[in-house]
Amino acid sequence: MLQRIGDALKGTEGSGKRKWITYFFVGALSIVFAAWGAYGIVNLSFGEPNYAAEAGGTKITLEQARNNWLREQSQWQQRLGGAELPAELRARLQDQVLEGMIRDALLDKRTHDLGYRVGHDELIEAIKSEPAFQINGQYSPAAASDALARAGFTEAAFQERLRSDLQRSQLEAAIRGSDFLTPVEAARLRELEDQEREVRYLTLPAEKFPGAPADDAAVAAYYQAHEKEYLTPESAHIEYAELKLDSLESTLTVSDADLHAQYEKEKSQLATPEKRRARHILIPVSSPNDDAAALKEAQDLFAQAKAGKDFGELARQYSKDPGSAPSGGDLGFADKSTFVPPFAEALFSMKPGEIRGPVKTQFGYHIIKLEEIQAGKGKTFEEARPQLESELKRNQATDRFGEIQEQLETRLSEPNASLSTLAQEFKLERGDIPEYLKGAGAAPLGAAQPLQDLLFGEPPLAAGRLGGPVLIGDNALVIVRMVEHRKPAPKPLGEVRAEIVAAIGKERATAAALKAADGARARLEAGTPFEAVAQSLGLHAEPARFVGRNDPSISAPIRTAVFAAPRPGKTPVFRAFALQSGGAALIDVSAVRTAAAAGTPQEQADRAQQAAGREGVGDVMAYVAEMRRTADVRKNPKAFD
Repeated sequence: MLQRIGDALKGTEGSGKRKWITYFFVGALSIVFAAWGAYGIVNLSFGEPNYAAEAGGTKITLEQARNNWLREQSQWQQRLGGAELPAELRARLQDQVLEGMIRDALLDKRTHDLGYRVGHDELIEAIKSEPAFQINGQYSPAAASDALARAGFTEAAFQERLRSDLQRSQLEAAIRGSDFLTPVEAARLRELEDQEREVRYLTLPAEKFPGAPADDAAVAAYYQAHEKEYLTPESAHIEYAELKLDSLESTLTVSDADLHAQYEKEKSQLATPEKRRARHILIPVSSPNDDAAALKEAQDLFAQAKAGKDFGELARQYSKDPGSAPSGGDLGFADKSTFVPPFAEALFSMKPGEIRGPVKTQFGYHIIKLEEIQAGKGKTFEEARPQLESELKRNQATDRFGEIQEQLETRLSEPNASLSTLAQEFKLERGDIPEYLKGAGAAPLGAAQPLQDLLFGEPPLAAGRLGGPVLIGDNALVIVRMVEHRKPAPKPLGEVRAEIVAAIGKERATAAALKAADGARARLEAGTPFEAVAQSLGLHAEPARFVGRNDPSISAPIRTAVFAAPRPGKTPVFRAFALQSGGAALIDVSAVRTAAAAGTPQEQADRAQQAAGREGVGDVMAYVAEMRRTADVRKNPKAFD
């Protein structure tokens, strides 16, 4: 529910691109309304049109609606290089903005009316757990203040939005949690999911059934009927100017005063952690039934080690850890984070020379001996200097990067903006790509989706227009000028003739293979043995065997057909069908069974709960859709005038 708030704080929210400064976000249930227009119970009659919409008694002010529209409009105009939005697109986008606000108002009212509340402690906990407010995993008021300022939130506005989203997440959890499966439904679901079917099948490869060669008339007819399959890719000739975070960082310097201040701030976190050198003997537990035997063996080895037997020799002889057993169980020096929790807790509470065990982890039972302790120590300023300098430079570069992005957004909307002027002013690296392909992109910019959306979106960036800035990954941004936009066009017939001949050959061979498979199916239904049918086709018939829905030993198309076939009764079910890859297949489904129950009763219960959870997602979407459909909504048709 709260992902979008986190994205806004980290600067990853936007229309298909990561933005360093973001001013608008939508709740997690917005997916239900992504393509909504005005529908449901809508009343367009207004007395005095002093608000944009009224949803369930909640009024959305003209100022709120128009501010949201200005942000949306700005993003689209950047895509269009500053051009005006077409009237039809403008009306559709305005309605989507208003629908999003209507949805928010309805959800807020519904959660309030149902009694959902977010207490102060819960709100504070959510704030403290926001990664953008943390430094090295710990909440930092300074980091929180900085992140809110970057995202354009006051503390009060953020808390209000966060409380609203937390409240909505309670409603979503309640709806999802209300889904359940009865024991009968759970058993039936397991029976269907774990069902196995006995099958024999034949694959009739296309190359065994060659059709007549394609003549010129056939090639021309196929080319005309499948022209859209033989188009040049949509492409663009673009000029660009790029800002790289690494290049920006290399131009910055950090003063000694700043380094010392940062050192004092992070001194406690710059310590080298304590490390310990241990030996261990591992006795694995291969199954729950072997637990008692493994525990007894581990206890015996522990007793021998405590009695004075050489620990290294015991490890070499009995430990089943292939990595450490040859060296007497020696694990070398490592800090606490290296080990799984039960092992780490035991090891880091021991004294040198102490032997402890058996300690159980997911790997089995361990006998542990602590050999040495390497104490942790703090870094001096000089030791920490390279790390601190790198951190400060990166932080400064990130700040400057965001500032330049904002400035470029403003400058691109100016009437006389030019790529060369902006590149010179902001020290951007210029480039030219004669053929940037839709989908595939081109070096050195690659195929970043934000750039693809800018260049080839609906509508595409107009020729001669500037667009951007858009992020290329996390460390670079570009502004572009569309020199030429090339729409897909049919390739010359001579260029694709060989492909067409191959396609016609595959079609004809597949049709012949399917005809042979249909004939074979008729013979099977008439009582001819499967082996005899296979032999007549020059194919080898494997014995019948049971396969599951996800059995990797059988190809997906055949497996799908096997489980799409009717359940066999007293007689087998035969099916013949063409394969998308070419050729055809013939299947004989003769029996059905349910595999033995997998897992413990608890695992089976968890499985049923997961299935109910999947149903719950659909229930949430349906609930929100119905809430909107039946809501009393009044829209002001002049809200954006």
